[in-house]
Amino acid sequence: METKVVLITGASAGIGLSTAEQLMNNGVRVYAASRRGGVNQKAQNGEGEIIHVKMDVNIQEDISTVLTQIIKENNRLDAVISNAGNGIAGSVEDTSAEEVKYQLETNFFGAVKIIQACIPIFRKQGYGKIIATSSVAAIVPIPFQAFYSAGKAALLVFMQALALELKPFGIQCCSILPGDTKTDFTAARKYTIASQSANSAYSVKMKKSVGKMEKDEQNGVEASFVAKKIVSQVMSKKMKVTVVPGIDYKLICFLFNRLPASLRLWVVGLIYG
Repeated sequence: METKVVLITGASAGIGLSTAEQLMNNGVRVYAASRRGGVNQKAQNGEGEIIHVKMDVNIQEDISTVLTQIIKENNRLDAVISNAGNGIAGSVEDTSAEEVKYQLETNFFGAVKIIQACIPIFRKQGYGKIIATSSVAAIVPIPFQAFYSAGKAALLVFMQALALELKPFGIQCCSILPGDTKTDFTAARKYTIASQSANSAYSVKMKKSVGKMEKDEQNGVEASFVAKKIVSQVMSKKMKVTVVPGIDYKLICFLFNRLPASLRLWVVGLIYG
């Protein structure tokens, strides 16, 4: 069997790095993309390896350069995992147009860019797997992180529509929806400029809401748990369209989609409002 070749973005830490390491230990050649790069690794047993490549998913030239390298070195690409992301907190009113763009640029448009670039490769091969890291926040709206939720929801629907378009070409699509996960993402979260002003009408509630979210994240599942679910889809013959890691989050998403909207928002308000 030929060694599987996988490209993953956002691979310098957290879920991305753990996924890359687990894939390597499963005998996969992983191109681990991030803005900072890293040190290449080889699996102690087997053919797997991690090749770190520098890429900003918002820069088309970076994407083209990395994909050219992958095809030149392997003449194939089996899967792409769009995992790069960031977070910004603040009320809708306290978020400027530039800050909205910052949030959606990587979480949605960056994912679209890398996926669009891989589709012609997969279509020419007649096979390929596309995995995108969305979030339970795509199902459950989080106050004071409205644009994060909106971006993840957009990515989820995008992937479902894409699955329909690409099915005739043998290309599979899967969205991963992690819940609270213990990673560096929490410390890296930014706050909008206006939300930090003493004049903000939302400062008290915003700090309470985001504080609850950050506490839940740091008490959440390990990144390796989510990574294992991603790796399972990469290594499977047929991927699921949507994967929600953790039985508790599966139940939350199942119930949330079935409750009346007013009741859903009441529950979220109790937790984060």
